[in-house]
Amino acid sequence: MTDLTPLDRAHAAMDAAPEDDAARLRFYERLADSELFLLLEREAEGDTVTPELFDLSDARFILVFDSEDRLGQFVGKPAPYAAMSGRALANMLAGQGIGLGVNLEVAPSSILIPPGAVDWLVETLGHGPAEAEARPSELHPPAGLPDVLLTALDAKLATAQGMARKAYLAAVTYDDGTRGHLLGLTGALPGAERALAHAVNEALVFSGIEAGALDVIFLDDSDPVAAQLARVALRFDIPEPAEPERVERPAPGTDPDAPPILR
Repeated sequence: MTDLTPLDRAHAAMDAAPEDDAARLRFYERLADSELFLLLEREAEGDTVTPELFDLSDARFILVFDSEDRLGQFVGKPAPYAAMSGRALANMLAGQGIGLGVNLEVAPSSILIPPGAVDWLVETLGHGPAEAEARPSELHPPAGLPDVLLTALDAKLATAQGMARKAYLAAVTYDDGTRGHLLGLTGALPGAERALAHAVNEALVFSGIEAGALDVIFLDDSDPVAAQLARVALRFDIPEPAEPERVERPAPGTDPDAPPILR
């Protein structure tokens, strides 16, 4: 038996607790964050991909796998494929009445995601953070946050490899008297702030915490607020960037601003 993947583990947790909305949300979060290998009808032509379409359970599905080995195991022979994130793939399929067949017959996470669930995932991923202005007046150690949120933040920040250096989670009182929790990120790459804020927002949304809120600020290492956070906050270390590989042409789906064209 092959080693379990993060998607396998999230699927097992969802299967074990069918009434647990939080477990189901975490599975969909892992699906969105995973690199998926899409079975194609023929080799990609530039940015245009033509998936194999299958009629299953009264709907059309495309087949994706969370490893090349699993795709090869299913097909049983060399086959064309495109690699992209579950997030990019869901956005590509939105509104087209096409579902996802995930790891069918080759893994414990084998599942059919119907078209309606794909559209729901795209809508959920589209709920972005709102901007606001407030000045922290007091910072304290975080208190009362559920473990499911802390676990989700840790997992989500691990996917932000190289986009920032550290994240600090603290309780905060603002100068207008309001209270909440604050996540301060240091060493963020220029232009990465929006993606990081969205990632933190997704951790909150997929944790299933109703009416939850978590403020995000970006700080220079020399900012006095960063020093205060370092003294009282829960710290998350964000992984260093991997060594860059020499690539002549990006694979379809790797650029979130230029998703592949579905033919």
